[in-house]
Amino acid sequence: MNRSTGWIAPGTCRIHAIGLLLVASILATHSVATAQTAPAANQESSALGNDISTVLQEGYRLEAAKQWQQAIQHYERWLRGHRDAVEIERRLQICRIHHDILRRYSDGTFLQLLSSSSLEQSLDLYSEILNKLEWNYVDALALPELLRYGTASLEVALTEQDFLSRHLPRVPQATSEHFRLNIHREVLGRPVQNPGEARSIVHMVANKAHQELGIPPVATVMEYVAGAVGLLDPYSGYMTAGELSEMMSQIDGNLIGLGVELLAEQDELKVIEVFEKSPASIAGLQPGDRILAIDDSEIAVISAKRGADLLRGPENSKVKLTLNRTNGTSAQVEVIRKRVEVPSVIDVGIADPESGIGYLRISNFQKTTPHEVDQALEQLAIQGMSSLIIDLRRNPGGVLEAAVEVADRFLLQGPIVSTRGRSRIENRQYDAQAPDTSSIPLTLLIDGDSASASELLAGALRDHRRATLVGTRTYGKGSVQGLFHTDTLPGGLRLTVSKFFSPSGHMIHLQGVDPDLSTQLSNDSGSGKSVQTLKPSSSGGTSLLGLKHLASDITLQKAVEVARRQRSTIAQAP
Repeated sequence: MNRSTGWIAPGTCRIHAIGLLLVASILATHSVATAQTAPAANQESSALGNDISTVLQEGYRLEAAKQWQQAIQHYERWLRGHRDAVEIERRLQICRIHHDILRRYSDGTFLQLLSSSSLEQSLDLYSEILNKLEWNYVDALALPELLRYGTASLEVALTEQDFLSRHLPRVPQATSEHFRLNIHREVLGRPVQNPGEARSIVHMVANKAHQELGIPPVATVMEYVAGAVGLLDPYSGYMTAGELSEMMSQIDGNLIGLGVELLAEQDELKVIEVFEKSPASIAGLQPGDRILAIDDSEIAVISAKRGADLLRGPENSKVKLTLNRTNGTSAQVEVIRKRVEVPSVIDVGIADPESGIGYLRISNFQKTTPHEVDQALEQLAIQGMSSLIIDLRRNPGGVLEAAVEVADRFLLQGPIVSTRGRSRIENRQYDAQAPDTSSIPLTLLIDGDSASASELLAGALRDHRRATLVGTRTYGKGSVQGLFHTDTLPGGLRLTVSKFFSPSGHMIHLQGVDPDLSTQLSNDSGSGKSVQTLKPSSSGGTSLLGLKHLASDITLQKAVEVARRQRSTIAQAP
């Protein structure tokens, strides 16, 4: 059985200069349990209005512009306050398929799989995936539904230019549309009782697509593979071999890339952080630089998402960047991709020297996070720390066990989190282990982009009354994903295997964690307008949410006030 460790994956589309930071990890013979974040952009749905027609109109505009990521975020924000809008949900599913197809067809490892695999191998992969879903997915699944998902993926592929230009360059649109409608009716009308019958139907569709349109059979089967997983929920999906390898490196805390953090806002890639001693730092990149082109590909033409994908590459390979500097000048720089250690605990320092209030930000949870927290606590103790602020804003999640270990640093005893799934192996309770527990007063900063593992930590410390939470309600992504290698062909799956609950039994999924002291989202420098965050391969450095922005950070100022009161209360205690 493919069981990894446990993780709560980040979901704010952060990109290391190497590609999307998708959180999950899978080892060849076991799965990783994680809780993945949802996409960023947790603004109140009321800001979008309650008129579905208005929401759809804006969604159609984004779809027409092929801004799939923005359309996904647009629909998701509205659905957070309106769970039963069928048409919005349908548009969201279609956008996810488009986005998934573009992602796969921009990945060299996936294209290699298409060209080197046989039809029989791809069908074996489909059977393997059905088996993994049966044994590991959090909810019971119906085979007709999985076939419907796969057919939907194929239908959208037949309208997506990347798919068409590769497989149907000379087929008239009317011919492919006729095929699409026929397959839709034929597949959805067929009864299917077992995985063998589902495989036979997919085989039939692949043969028909090849005979009538000339589509390579493997390409058709892979749409059924990706669709079966990718439409289960926002956090499950098929992973190419390249994505799986990248995610494994992410969880370990080291990646091959440039060493910058990027912000993708529509068709712009803006450098918001350059990490010390990284390839980007050596090449002279600076915060505020805007990447206009990668090699010969202009961001305005290929989109920020595709541009971020192009930043991936093997170690020691070179990439040429065309930049627009903060002073308005243009420049071209060449960066050599290197293996870069990516810290998760950053911006460590004293926020208020007079009161001894320490500060650290956890940007995500990876295997190295507990050790990094220990190092930060030692550093702050030497500087005279008497209380601590932990910043979890915009933390999209990460490795479940890492969040548990961090919580254990501050809890003497009792439950930290429990997970519940369909499989008994997913039903676990994680308890505090007494050694090396810190009793320092704590304040936690949270916001609408704090998700998964960060919600686990916030929920545990809140329920035990161990910390005061300041900010806004967290995202509400309380499910755990397992990462699974596929045996038949290179690649993997991330599957939702369970949901997690705080020590008091509070279900975090779709509900989030409320702060003890609420601050206005619009005044919080740790949040803001909906953007896609990309986090390229990085290492060390100071965050935009850190101490250097204390004067303009309302939430951090509130947290310092809380920490001062905590210190005063302790000092007055008999």
